[in-house]
Amino acid sequence: MRFEQLIKKVEQAENAIEANERRVGADLRQLKASWKAAWTPGRIVLAGLGSGFVLGLVEPGRRLASGSNAMRLMSMATSLVGLLAGTSAHAAAEEAGSAAETAAVAADGGGVLGGVAAGLRAEQLASERIARAAEAARAAGAEP
Repeated sequence: MRFEQLIKKVEQAENAIEANERRVGADLRQLKASWKAAWTPGRIVLAGLGSGFVLGLVEPGRRLASGSNAMRLMSMATSLVGLLAGTSAHAAAEEAGSAAETAAVAADGGGVLGGVAAGLRAEQLASERIARAAEAARAAGAEP
């Protein structure tokens, strides 16, 4: 094939593409005109009612799938864990207070040195329990 023949084939292809573009443009204009003519006020109202009905059916499933209820449950569980951790910390503090009282009683009756040692041990056990409760509360996302 010669160069002139290749140029003619390219020009023919370009002309075919331009003709197809004009035909597609005319078809789109016709579609737009018929689409606008089909939308009468009654059809618009019916389409709105139908789409509202369909969305009303789909919305509960979409809310369930979005996980908003799951997030609420997780938040409530976290709050309950924090509440329980705070309660156990309060119990540990009361236990520390009663241990200190026991140590004071033991100090009076069993010698000063034995009572001090018992009081320190009770205080250490109570502070360890408070630290565990506070750590559990921090892990749950709540303040002790």
